[in-house]
Parts: sequence; C-alpha cells; structure tokens
Amino acid sequence: MPVAHEERILILAPRGRDAAVIGQVLAGTGTPAQACPDLTGWLDGLRAGAGAALVTEEALEGDLTDLFAWLDAQPAWSDFPFIVLATRQAGRRSERASQRLARLANVVLLERPVNAETLVSAAASALRARRRQYQAREHLLERERAQAQLRLANEDLERRVAERTREVETAHETLAFALDAAGMASWDLDDRIGAARRSPRFDAVFGYGEAGPHWDRESLIAHVVEEDRDIAERAFAATRETGTLDLECRIRRADGQVRWIALRGRVRDEGDTATRIAGILMDRTDQRSTEEALRQAQKMEAIGQLTGGVAHDFNNLLTVIVGGLDMMLRRPEQVERVKRLAEAAMGAARRGEQLTQQLLAFSRRQMLRPQTLNPNRLLLDFKPLAERAAGGAVALAFDLDPAIDPIRIDPAQFEAAVLNLVVNARDAMEGRDGPARIAVTSRNVHLGTSAVADKGVPPGPYVTVSVTDTGSGIPSDALARVFEPFFTTKEVGKGTGLGLSQVYGFTRSANGFARIESEVGRGTTVSLCFPRSTDPAGEEPGTGPVSAIPLRRAGAGETVLLVEDDEPVLAMAVESLEELRYRVVVARNAAEALEHLRGVERIDILFSDVVMPGGMNGSQLAVEAQRLRPGIKVLLTSGYVANLDEGQVIGRGELPVLSKPYRRDELARSLRLVLGGEGR
Repeated sequence: MPVAHEERILILAPRGRDAAVIGQVLAGTGTPAQACPDLTGWLDGLRAGAGAALVTEEALEGDLTDLFAWLDAQPAWSDFPFIVLATRQAGRRSERASQRLARLANVVLLERPVNAETLVSAAASALRARRRQYQAREHLLERERAQAQLRLANEDLERRVAERTREVETAHETLAFALDAAGMASWDLDDRIGAARRSPRFDAVFGYGEAGPHWDRESLIAHVVEEDRDIAERAFAATRETGTLDLECRIRRADGQVRWIALRGRVRDEGDTATRIAGILMDRTDQRSTEEALRQAQKMEAIGQLTGGVAHDFNNLLTVIVGGLDMMLRRPEQVERVKRLAEAAMGAARRGEQLTQQLLAFSRRQMLRPQTLNPNRLLLDFKPLAERAAGGAVALAFDLDPAIDPIRIDPAQFEAAVLNLVVNARDAMEGRDGPARIAVTSRNVHLGTSAVADKGVPPGPYVTVSVTDTGSGIPSDALARVFEPFFTTKEVGKGTGLGLSQVYGFTRSANGFARIESEVGRGTTVSLCFPRSTDPAGEEPGTGPVSAIPLRRAGAGETVLLVEDDEPVLAMAVESLEELRYRVVVARNAAEALEHLRGVERIDILFSDVVMPGGMNGSQLAVEAQRLRPGIKVLLTSGYVANLDEGQVIGRGELPVLSKPYRRDELARSLRLVLGGEGR
C-alpha cells in the first residue's frame, strides 16, 4: 500500500458541493483528501488504503453489505476511523440508522452545520488514531519476524544445548577429578526436599567408607566437636543474611579422630528461607599444623628479637652500674668520686626502669589506673609539654572536637603515648625542606564491622586521637612492622624501637587499638582509637606537689606487715622501713601474712607485693586482711601484673599501688599518703 494512501481522508458526500467544500477545508490545513463520486468508488478507495473516511449520513442509506464485509475483514490491528456528518434531527434517530452507525464501530458523529475548526480537529484526531494503529501493525509485524527468528534461534539453541550438555558433562568430570586431586569434596544440602548430594571424598573426610550416612544440616553439625558446635550453628544461621557459608571447625570422624575442616558454600534462596547450600569441603588438619608451626617459628623469632634488644639495652645500663659500683668498692674513701659514680649508676637504673615500663606497656602487664575523662582536657593540659617536645621549628596545631565523648583510660599512659607520637613526628621531619607541621586532632567516629574486622574489638562508637606530621613517611615494607618491639626506622642511637610498641600496648589495655597510615614523601598519621565510655567524664585528680611532701617517719610503735617473696627485695624493704623507724613484721607469702593478721599483735598497715606464689596474690590478700581487721591500711607494690584483668582491678583506685622499683623517699611518701589519710 502506498504510504500516501495511508495518510489520506476519503470523502463521500454525493449531494451538492459538500465534498468540494470539505476537500478545500482539509487541503487548507495540509491534510490530503480525496472526494469519491459514489459508494462504490469510496469502497474501492478504502480497499486501496486510507487514513480515515469522512461520509455524510445520507450517503450511507444504500446497500452497505460490501462495506460491512470489508470492515469484518480488517486485520487485528485495524479499527478504521469514520467521521459521519449527520443532519440535525428533531427527534430520535431511527433504529435502522443507529444500527448502521454502530456497525461502523469507530465513529465520530458531527451534526451539521459544522464549522471548519471542528471538522479539521476531527480529521486530525482520526488520522492520529489511525497512525497509532499503523504503529501497532508494525509492532505485530516485528513480533512475527521476531517469532520467526526465535524459531530459528530455538532450533540453533537446541543444537547448542546438546553440544553444551556434552561439554558440561566433560567439565563436571574434569572438575570432580581436579577437586579430588586438590583434596576437596563437593557437597549440596537441600533442606526443602531433604536431599543431599556430595562427592565420595566428602564421606571419606568424615571417616566413612562407600556408604556414608544420610546427610543434612543437623547430621553435619552433630559431627562437629562440642566445643565448636556453637560456632557451626552460628555460621549456618548467618547464611540467611550473608548468602554464604564460611566455616572452619573441628569434627570427630567415625573412627574417633578429630580433624579440622573448612566448609565454603553459597546459598540458593527459595522464598524467605535459605533452603539449599552448595559448596566445597577441605580437610585442613595438615595445613593448620603447618601454619601453627610457622606461627611458633615467627613467635620464637620475635621473642629472640625482643630478648636480644632487651639484653643489648640492659647490658649497656649494667655496664654503667656495675662499672660504677666496682670503682666505688675499689676507692670508697673518695667521697666526691663515689657520689658521682653513684649518681651515674642511679641514672642508668632509672633508664632501666623506663625501659621496663615500656616493655610492660607493650605486653599489657603494666599497672593501670583508668579514669573516665574528657581527652580534650588532657590534651590541652598537655599542650605546653608537647610544644617543648616538638621544638620551635615545628608548628604544632591542636584541632579538637568540642563535642568529644568521654573515654576510660589511664591519663599518665595516655599522655606518654601522645608525647611519644609527637616526638616521632618531630624526628620524621628533621632535615626536610618545607614547612614542618604536626597536627593533633580528636574526633568522635562510628566504626562498622569492616573497620574493626582485624582489630579484635567490637564495632560501635569510638574516640580517635590522631597525630599527623608532614615528614618523610614510612615505606610500605616497614609500615607493617612499626609496632614490633625494637623495630625502628631511625638511625642507630636515635631510638630504642619501643615507643610505638608502648603505644600499641596502651591502646590494647584500654580496649582500643592503634592504626597507622603513611605515604612516602607526604607524612604519617597515627590514630589511637578508644571505645566511647558510657560514664560521664569526671574531674582529673591532680597529683599535687608531691615533691613538697616531707618524708614521714613512723610514729611510736607503728607496725608494717611486709609481704615479699623475693629475699633481696625483702631485705631492702626491711632496711628502708626500719630506717624510717617502723616496726616490721615479715611474711614471705600470703599464708604467713594471714597467720599474723589472725593474731593479736599490732599491725597498722599491710605492705604487700602483688605477684606472689601460693595461690593468693596481693590484691586478694588485701581483701582478706580488711575482712579480718576492718580499717587496716593497705599499700601494694609491684612492677608486673600476671594478667590484664588483675591490672585493671588494681588500677580502679580501690587499692593504692607503689610501682617497683622504688626509692626510700617514694616509699615514705606513699606511707604518709596512706597512713596520714592524705590520699588513698
């Protein structure tokens, strides 16, 4: 059909000049129109093609059988539009006329006289409707073409499926062979239908021969050892959310052996529940043994590095101490020389004490005195010291969040950690061109599961205190080792390698963690992350001018129950106490101390070591002593706590602690604070 025919309007108005006038009106709007002389010519035009037909009502009074037959023969997409010009009537249209119009179906009825605008609008609407029908026709034709192509594609697909099926069968055989060669088994558990499919190696891993049991989730978990069963149940329960199974646990084989296995799988969802899981199974026993041996070797290497570093530093200190004492013993009469050598030995001993404290901080065995504090206040109080440590050539900026949350930390350890980071930042910028800047920031953050996945802490709200420098940065190969004891990127003699180890140990003791980010040539950021405390921040108790407190000598008859298991330390403590005019009752363990406490002799204060043999430590002895003698004063001393929990208990402020090593004046001051009621 010519395209021009599909856009034309066929006019049938055999009376008067109606056809000519209508043609002129439509032609004036650019609408192609063709007047037909009679019904037969009009019908021939419809068969040849047209976009719409305009007909007067009186022209439809003849025999319309051929017209209705043409209408009935229209394809499915066609609903030919008619515009009928009706003569105004006084009454209702006759039933025959109404039926004739209804038979045309898609009819727009216009009563004459009709103005030109109405006529043009009706013609345009009819053509638009017809164009939509043409679009439907094209869609149908396209669909028929697509169906034909689909038939061809289906035939090709069937051929390819057959070929692919053969390939899949071959690949399945290859995969099964490869899995078996790799020591892996495949498995598929379908809870919906109670079916289980697995490779023969699956049963073999569990110690079964050719005929293994009926496997389902419950029977699989039943083979897990009791200690790991909860882990396995949680792993399967988590598949509803994660869609994957990642489980490593121990199983008890049919022959009684305990083996490590790894299950990896993915879930196929059927509705709201995970009903089918498929994956692989590996026997990890030999691999875990190898990994454990490697970890042990690495641990021994780290211990070797640690002990070597400790031995090196302490030998240097002991050289000063032993050499000085040797020279003092040779010429004790030279007072000035003895005094100078004694001061050098004391300085070396103090450096040894500091080294020990750094080691204890790394191992998380230092004495803790945690308080709930506002970290901003500590940082601001600490600012003058930090500025002196940074030096005048370095710009030190503090960017602190005014809405910072409180944290529970040991304030002295916190200040030491931040000072350590400031000193490291200063050293990193030494000798570099350009502005040297250190920024200390505090922020509230919320860390999700992924952010703390390898930190050993739970997700949630945290407070971060960061120290950022514009220094040389740390190479990536060294970055992973910066928290190791005695590892340093500084030159020989410029660092002990314990600074960041101490920072690491302190943050772990506070239930937080430390992280480091660095870019060579741009600088380094070390962040200390602490969990937000739910308690309100308290006032930080100042230490006060302790150096101004005079030594307190014992009052008349004041008695100290001294509990110490190390004989040299015991002898030194007895001599110091007697020099301070205390009467000393000696016990070498908690059992001896309890005998004295149950007696009637006067005891004013219990002075006990924390770590002792015999099953009862110093803090436990203190509790029992206060039960036996309500109101008795207690002073504990230790340079080491056996476990982290004990260090936290001692550090709650319930029991005063004198850290080892201590001098006589420090012992006297602690006794004054406890016995004199000027502190706890």
